[in-house]
Amino acid sequence: MATLLITVVANTGPGDRYFEIQKNLDIFITLYKEVNTYYVDDINPNDLIKTGINSMLATLDPYTNYIPEDNIEDYRTMTTNQYGGIGALIGRRNKKNMVLMPYKGFPAYKSGLEIGDEITKINGIDISEKDTGEISKLLKGQANTDVLLTVKRYGSKKAFDVSLKREKITINNVPYFGMVTADIGYLKLQDFTTEAGKEVKEAVIKLKEEGAKKIILDLRDNPGGLLGEAVNVSNVFVEKGSLIVNTKGKVTDWNKAYKALNNPTDAEIPLVVLTSSRSASASEIVAGVIQDYDRGVLVGEKSYGKGLVQTTRRLSYNSQLKVTTAKYYIPSGRCIQAIDYSHRNEDGSVGKIPDSLKVAFKTQKGRTVYDGGGVTPDLPVEREYLAPISISLINNSLLFEYANKYKFEHEKIKPANEFGLSNTEYTEFVSWLKTKEYDYTTKVESTIEALKEVSKEEKYFSEIESQISALHNKVKHNKASDLMKFKSQIKSMLEEEIASRYYLQEGMIETSFDEDLDIQESIRILNNTEEYNKILNSN
Repeated sequence: MATLLITVVANTGPGDRYFEIQKNLDIFITLYKEVNTYYVDDINPNDLIKTGINSMLATLDPYTNYIPEDNIEDYRTMTTNQYGGIGALIGRRNKKNMVLMPYKGFPAYKSGLEIGDEITKINGIDISEKDTGEISKLLKGQANTDVLLTVKRYGSKKAFDVSLKREKITINNVPYFGMVTADIGYLKLQDFTTEAGKEVKEAVIKLKEEGAKKIILDLRDNPGGLLGEAVNVSNVFVEKGSLIVNTKGKVTDWNKAYKALNNPTDAEIPLVVLTSSRSASASEIVAGVIQDYDRGVLVGEKSYGKGLVQTTRRLSYNSQLKVTTAKYYIPSGRCIQAIDYSHRNEDGSVGKIPDSLKVAFKTQKGRTVYDGGGVTPDLPVEREYLAPISISLINNSLLFEYANKYKFEHEKIKPANEFGLSNTEYTEFVSWLKTKEYDYTTKVESTIEALKEVSKEEKYFSEIESQISALHNKVKHNKASDLMKFKSQIKSMLEEEIASRYYLQEGMIETSFDEDLDIQESIRILNNTEEYNKILNSN
């Protein structure tokens, strides 16, 4: 027995490990050669290897990825928010390739392209059957090169050409900042690419110049990005020298403590940070830092739960590997990484972690916080239930299409923060929908249908058929009724869509303020100094 134990231990040494690696690489190479030589059909060597690599990495975590040479530019765009192009978001609506958002100051905007414009050709090439990836490659190119678009616009029978000169496009990390009340400033941070910290700092300074005495930092749906920028954004609100995050991994030489290097822009101003179930990685570092230092109140949903750090490693033939090399730990010492990847919600977030698996930590002022599965807000706000009819109107692009119609028929509207549809205008929208095809199934209807199928399998259907039929008739959805029942929700979404036609992304954001439950809760808590301070000092 002792001999066996010694043998097992001996076989786990470094030399044996390297032998196993070499052995399996040899097996893989010979297998690949045999398949390539003898498989009955021709195969694409690049696709086969790429599939093998991706499948192998998928067993590790969702963030360790292979980046082949032909995807390097897309990866660089993702990390820098810079590319050569026309400066517009293009997408598919009703089987048409349309401008979804031209960015201010760039070629698409300067040339007069509008949301809802259909692009039919690029440099004479018909793009009707091309996907968005292929279209993106046609639109991108070196700065100062020309590109010709053939465009159709709502209300115009004839297509027309638009000639543009590509520019170096840099998409802002902060697409919007402004005042939500006379003394509360708001800024939306949507990415953590290069200069995110600088943009947040400048936005805070300008908001204070406009009279802001309190700040709302919106990190909802922000997927994260560069670790260094998470440090820089945190540094806007916390003192110089404060620990922001520790990274710890297998290669101990890479372990590092990141501290705030600069004097803060404002370490005292009352602060609310908004998070959602899609706020991930760098977003969670910032939210966690603010919570751990009791610097502000977190409002919204529990964040995504990604506490892993990736490093890019160069491979041969100009390809790269983005590999998870460490976990990060925020100032209290907790790691917000989800405990596993197998029990996530539909949106990818981790959901509820059993209390038995959590470890308690303390904030600077002694508040109890927990690790595992994201950052939990101080004031949770459930997101509004999106009705099936609302989802159907979105998925069928009917709100998008009606906004184009509205823009064609109305030269101008009120400022975005004042704009709203009248009841008469909403009735006109409902009448327009009568000629459109769309349908949906409510969750109750789905449940009844499932009950029906199970009762048939278990031979009970004949006994309860009449009751199931009566229940189905009672809850069967009615479009006209649902358009009134969910009027507030649908009307709000339509107002945002219409406002974007006149004021672009800023218009969508400003129009949403009054109906945004997170922002309204933020305003409430910032205006209640006693409750705000009680949250940050409770232990």
